[in-house]
Amino acid sequence: MNAGFVRQILIITVFRLLLNTGRRFIYPFAPALSRGLDVPLAAVTSIIAAGQFTSLLGIFAGPFADRYGCRLMMRAGLAMLALGMLICGLVPLYWPVFVGLVVASFGKTLFDPAIQAYVGNNVSFERRGRVIGIIETAWAGSTLIGIPALALVIDHAGLRNSFYLLAILGGLSWLFLGVIMPADSAQSDAQRTKRSFLAAMMGLLKYRPAAGMLIFGFMISAANDCLFVVYGAWFERDFNVSIVALGFSTVAIGSAELLGESMTALFSDRLGLKRAIILGPLLAISAYLLLPVIGQSLGLAMVGLFLVFLSFEFTIVTSFPLGPRSVKM
Repeated sequence: MNAGFVRQILIITVFRLLLNTGRRFIYPFAPALSRGLDVPLAAVTSIIAAGQFTSLLGIFAGPFADRYGCRLMMRAGLAMLALGMLICGLVPLYWPVFVGLVVASFGKTLFDPAIQAYVGNNVSFERRGRVIGIIETAWAGSTLIGIPALALVIDHAGLRNSFYLLAILGGLSWLFLGVIMPADSAQSDAQRTKRSFLAAMMGLLKYRPAAGMLIFGFMISAANDCLFVVYGAWFERDFNVSIVALGFSTVAIGSAELLGESMTALFSDRLGLKRAIILGPLLAISAYLLLPVIGQSLGLAMVGLFLVFLSFEFTIVTSFPLGPRSVKM
């Protein structure tokens, strides 16, 4: 890997942090959002569910990245983030915000398979776990940096201005990505498939390792979301935390995620990706079972969340390098 490629990866990681913040801030702030939009909490969780549904469309985004190029798809994802957040800011009512947040979530769905394909095309399998682990620090960064910063913005300037801020940052990222990455025609023509989109999709779904990875990723992500979607309401109700405190509580989650990502980058290649991906779910199951036992006080609840997100992050990030290897298109 040359210095130019490393620089691209580091900058793209920052852009991915922004996309992750746009997707994830609704989880801890769901009660505040329900009050701001004057709707029940269940209506906000419906936005989250619709946003997560866009993740299922990632099976289509992957072949699009193969066909049209990684740079184009990554820029499209950032454009969707900017557009979605702009809609939320311009019309801060329930249904426009619903549409805007789903559009922004779809931006992440477009971006993620493209960056993974880009890494798969440019990094050997033996080093791929380390590079994917570095990119995935953007996931922890959203809870370590993005969500706490957004909590301060919401507390001082209001929810509407937080939407505008994300829209502006998304637009600037779209512009800058076009500068730092070479045009797709210059770097990926030899790697693009000439098969039709339908043929690519059929090949993906018929290939058992690829289908298995899709099911695995969906199931473990669904388990994590079932907790994350209610944790903000849980902390507000049982521990009476403020929106700023709630935002900064995600630092514990981010620390766990960063540690999980670091463990992937440092140990998954040495341990072996297949062995690591077996160990991860076993640790996650143990952490989920422990949480209701120890989550009776704020401090112990934070410890439980730390263990859950540590094991989840190690598991999901370890699975990513296996994705490009599982697909022989």
